[in-house]
Amino acid sequence: MKKDYNLIIGITGLLAAILVITLAGYLASKPEQPVIQGQAEATEYRVSGKVPGRIEKFYAKEGDAVRKGDTLVKIDSPEVKAKLAQAKAAESAAAAQKEKAMSGARQEQIAGAYEMWQKALAAEEIMTKSHERMKRLYEQKVISEQKLDEAEAQYKAAKATCAAAKSQYDMAVSGARREDKEAAAALVNQARAAIMEVESYMGELYLTSPSDGIISARFPKTGELVGQGSPVMAVTDLDDIWFTFSIREDMLQGLKIGDELIVSIPALGYRECRTKINYISAMESYATWRATKETDGYDAKTFEIRSVPESRIEGLLPGMTAIVIRK
Repeated sequence: MKKDYNLIIGITGLLAAILVITLAGYLASKPEQPVIQGQAEATEYRVSGKVPGRIEKFYAKEGDAVRKGDTLVKIDSPEVKAKLAQAKAAESAAAAQKEKAMSGARQEQIAGAYEMWQKALAAEEIMTKSHERMKRLYEQKVISEQKLDEAEAQYKAAKATCAAAKSQYDMAVSGARREDKEAAAALVNQARAAIMEVESYMGELYLTSPSDGIISARFPKTGELVGQGSPVMAVTDLDDIWFTFSIREDMLQGLKIGDELIVSIPALGYRECRTKINYISAMESYATWRATKETDGYDAKTFEIRSVPESRIEGLLPGMTAIVIRK
């Protein structure tokens, strides 16, 4: 009886040991639930200008909160200032030409043209009388036909000279032609348009914030030269923030746009927040293929998923880690 009792105890202990070892092996070999980790991102604006120049002054530093339209930096560009002076000088010259065309000839020029007309008119009267006299003498057979022809030619020449002098006088009185006046006015408008263009470049010497946010980066230093379109500062809009996750396709489990994700943010004391998926797209294939098993299976592609918080999360900054805890 004692031997049977010891045997039963031994077998029971062996079976318990086997059960414990089996359970431990199962728990050790059971795959852990994969952690889906991402990070917060926000819209970032690069502040740059159309005009090359040197940084004269910064009005904000990294970390400062700014509002849309706030002046951030001043650029010094002597070339733009010189172009503005040239454009204004061209406008003055064009305005003077227009005034000249509108005012017509000076009084001295008009008086001179009038005197020349009177002189030609007097010569025409003399040649008219001389021509009449020669005509009567020719009818009386006193002079030859040659003399009459010469007198008639002189009369016609004097008449043409008088008409030309009269035309010059009328031109001086009436001033420039309509086409000349329109051309002068067009030159003035062209010069003013050039000034407007240069003044628009002058406005680009003061760069302003395109959005509310914080200054997340300043690239050049005061006194450094910046080219056209070169970024000077970066403004991050904290009101337009989202979470980005890279998830292998075998872990998507039917996720679609509009689904809710609950994420935990370690930097905020593992605070949980609700988010909604608004973007799903396959990432570039050169670095996102991965085998689902070591020996067989298929290659899984990685997808980028973005989710937007349902409400503003105080203290959330771009770059903070986010962990999906429930889908």
